Amino acid sequence: MKAAAITPLVVDGPAALADAAAEWTAERIQRAVAQRGACYLALAGGDTPVGCYRRLAQPPYLETLPWSRLFVYWSDERQVPLDDPASNCAMAKVALLDRVPIPPDHVFPLVGDPTPALRRVPSDAAGRPRFDVIHLGLGEDGHTASLFPGNDALNEQQAWVRAVHDAPKPPPDRLTLTLPVLNAARAVLFMVLGAGKRDALARVLRRDPRLPASRVQPIDGELQFIVDRAAFGA
Repeated sequence: MKAAAITPLVVDGPAALADAAAEWTAERIQRAVAQRGACYLALAGGDTPVGCYRRLAQPPYLETLPWSRLFVYWSDERQVPLDDPASNCAMAKVALLDRVPIPPDHVFPLVGDPTPALRRVPSDAAGRPRFDVIHLGLGEDGHTASLFPGNDALNEQQAWVRAVHDAPKPPPDRLTLTLPVLNAARAVLFMVLGAGKRDALARVLRRDPRLPASRVQPIDGELQFIVDRAAFGA
C-alpha cells in the first residue's frame, strides 16, 4: 500500500522555521522527560538546522528545558575531525551544545564504532534504538542523513549504522543511522529551506519511493515536516 501524502507546516522563512522547529523539539523533549525520565535526541547536520539549535540555546528554552536529562546523538556524521568546520558535531557544539548545560558525558558523536553508545538508547520491541526525537534534513537529490539515492546503505535491514564511502557530495566518507533506526523513532522532524529543495520536497511529500527521504516512515511514531515557502513553492 502506498504511503499517504504528507501535509507540512509551511512557514515564511529561516527565522520562522527556526522558531517553529525549536518549539516542536522543546515540546517533545519535555514530553519524553515527563513520561520516561530522559530524552534521546539525534541531531541533523548541514546548514538548515543551525537556526533551530541556536534558538534552543536562547530563552525561554535555555532556562526551561531539562538539559541534564537530554542525551544527544547524530543522525549522520561526515568522517572528518570533530573540530573540523565540516563536522556535524562541530556545528552543533557552536550552535547549541557549548551554550546549554548538557553534561559532556551525555553527548555521543557518531564516530568510530558507535554501537556501544547506541545501546544506551532505550530499545523498541525488535531491539533497535528508539530515539525520542530525530532531526533530519533533505538534499536536492532527495537524500536524508547520509542515505543517498542508489547507495547500498538504503537496503540495510539489520545494522543500526552504516559507513558510506562514496557520497556524491563532499566529504565522501560518512556514517549514517539506517532506515530501521530512523523508522523506530517516536518522532522525526524534517527541516527544509530554500527553492533548491522544491522539487525534492514535492516528491517526498507525495512519498515518491525513489527518493531516500520518502522511505522515512516511523512505524509507531510521528513524522513532521517544517518547511519554508520557498521550498514549498507557495
